[in-house]
Amino acid sequence: MQILGISGSPRKGQNCEKMIETALELAKERGFETDIIFLSSAELAPCKACGACREKDSCVIEDDMEEAYEKMRKADGILVASPVYMGNYPAQLKALFDRSVLLRRKNFALKNKVGAALSVGGSRNGGQEKTIQSIHDWMHIHGMIVVGDDAHFGGIAWNPAEEDAVGMQTVLDTAKKLCEVLELIQKK
Repeated sequence: MQILGISGSPRKGQNCEKMIETALELAKERGFETDIIFLSSAELAPCKACGACREKDSCVIEDDMEEAYEKMRKADGILVASPVYMGNYPAQLKALFDRSVLLRRKNFALKNKVGAALSVGGSRNGGQEKTIQSIHDWMHIHGMIVVGDDAHFGGIAWNPAEEDAVGMQTVLDTAKKLCEVLELIQKK
């Protein structure tokens, strides 16, 4: 089974990428294949709401979204990490979420995939829960199975994430829960 980690931050090598790498390392140790989308190195334009994807199997905008579509289709689980920008996720992640409407229009391609979210903010209560809720909303719109960290909503860290032991534990707990639910599904 495969878990896709999506870092929704436009900043290379920073908190979200480190949280995704940490979570996916745990998944690898449990025997999962992993893949990554770092929006810091992707070129994604915003959705134009042109509706062309109602008839086509691809988006008319030519950028890195086609690769993202394939990775999301292939994944059994999707873990999204986001920084908090003005109380929610950044525009780069919004572009990916909006453009994923193609997958919804194509037989709900993300339906029943297991999803989880991570967020990092400038303080302990810096908008992370709201950001995670918004990521969960996107997952619900696609019909995904949404999991948290067995205590709350998901992984919630404080900048700098790698120095936040409590926050990084919630990141690991979220990754663990994602793996456990995928293992339960695989047994059936």
